[in-house]
Amino acid sequence: MAYKISEDCTACGTCIDECPVEAISEGDIYKINADICTDCGACSDVCPVEAIHPAE
Repeated sequence: MAYKISEDCTACGTCIDECPVEAISEGDIYKINADICTDCGACSDVCPVEAIHPAE
């Protein structure tokens, strides 16, 4: 199951450097490409506003 980024995202960029498969893209709110995400959780672990959660 891929992760997703909620509207709580502040676009700080912390998660981008942590993603080993480069599944996160920049924008007003960052997005995770579910087709690339390997469900490792590295992005979620470093998010300072806890905006990244497993997709349901």
